[in-house]
Amino acid sequence: MPLSSPVSISVVIPACNAEEHLRHCLKALRESNDISAEIIVVDDGSKDGTSAVAELFGARLLHTERRMGPAFARNLGARQAVGDIVLFLDADVCVRHETLTRIRDDFERDPQLDALIGSYDTEPSSPDFVSQYRNLMHSYVHQTGSERASTFWSGCGAIRREVFLKHSGFSESYGRPAIEDIELGYRLIRANHKILLDHDLLVKHLKRWTFWSLLKTDILDRGIPWTELILRDGTMPNDLNLQLSQRVSVALVFTLIALAGTTAILSGAYLLVPFLFVVFLMLARWWGEVGSYRRPRRALAMLTGMLAAVAAVAYWQHMYVLIPFLAVTPVFLLIRHRYDQRGKLKKWHRMLGMSFIVISMMVATVAGLANKYLAYHHLMLLCFIILLALGLLNSQFYLFLAGKRGISFMLAAIPFHLLYHFYSGVSFIIGFVNHYWAATMDRSKSVSAPVVVPEMQHPAPTEKLS
Repeated sequence: MPLSSPVSISVVIPACNAEEHLRHCLKALRESNDISAEIIVVDDGSKDGTSAVAELFGARLLHTERRMGPAFARNLGARQAVGDIVLFLDADVCVRHETLTRIRDDFERDPQLDALIGSYDTEPSSPDFVSQYRNLMHSYVHQTGSERASTFWSGCGAIRREVFLKHSGFSESYGRPAIEDIELGYRLIRANHKILLDHDLLVKHLKRWTFWSLLKTDILDRGIPWTELILRDGTMPNDLNLQLSQRVSVALVFTLIALAGTTAILSGAYLLVPFLFVVFLMLARWWGEVGSYRRPRRALAMLTGMLAAVAAVAYWQHMYVLIPFLAVTPVFLLIRHRYDQRGKLKKWHRMLGMSFIVISMMVATVAGLANKYLAYHHLMLLCFIILLALGLLNSQFYLFLAGKRGISFMLAAIPFHLLYHFYSGVSFIIGFVNHYWAATMDRSKSVSAPVVVPEMQHPAPTEKLS
């Protein structure tokens, strides 16, 4: 039965070793225009000052016996909550001044609304390239998603408590952050519950992403289990990350790799040197910023090693014109981050970087033509056509990036986006194999298991037989 207004809100925040981020999260909640909400922090086996921070801000503090995972922590918090609406918030998320009021208004305005999700804003806390790119991609996906949502999101997602408890909350089979929110959303949709995506419900993300954490999350924590969930339920909604354009992009990237590999073999296996070179240049911004924030020597060594390998191949294939560009690239990438701490050269560096990329692409193309690769291998033309198709399919996202961070950021993001499509396809393949392997093993166990005939249950002596 729909709740009568006004509705009360309980905010549930699972936290594990989240001392620093939780401080900002709770501060934002306390500074919001709705201070009546109950705030519950579930300390999931933290070894830092997470509990002390929660107590400092007056939050209601719950503990798990040991680290049980965010699904368990959220379920614990929801069971203990007193609000009509439970707002799940990650510990590294900051609400806006009007967030809680907006959630309350949405539920009071629509008595049939069962759950509500928002999205990250376009101004994440961490300034490095990978974090900015990842956050902007998430924001774009949600901002272009259907208002009638196809799933749930626990980063900033509100749900009627009675509905949540009726469906047993999040699946606790996920011991680490994974797709427990997506799985819950699918169950809610199957039960004909109404979930809305409020495009104006925005929160700030504080997480600092690294390249490796991005890969681990997208493949192990999201991609593979999400694939298994899709195959289990037999549904694939045309929404968010599963839009048709994204599925087509994955297929095109795999086709591109197959064509490029075939062309490389036919041309002596090294046709793609100029294009690998361009990819390295487009990754310039990331490498430069990695060098300025953590382990600059390691970043420089890795980049130099990759460029040296490409330079060796270019020398082997008599593409000498590429070598000078490759030689100066590491110096160019790190110069601003090493010697321009106040950012005075930022604009100059960006303009020079864009010019450098354009000139390098021209040089790489000329080098390819000089080696007669493009002239004699028509498969290369198909590679260009596929790249063009990928650009058109994802043009709105690229324009979004350019509008938010500039053309140089967009150029640096394109290889990451192509890589995203590639490992999304890899995740699907692994998830597909895992699903059907598990199904095969279950069938084999059921066939080989002996048939047990249950014994007749005799009544107790005191029972009267009819």
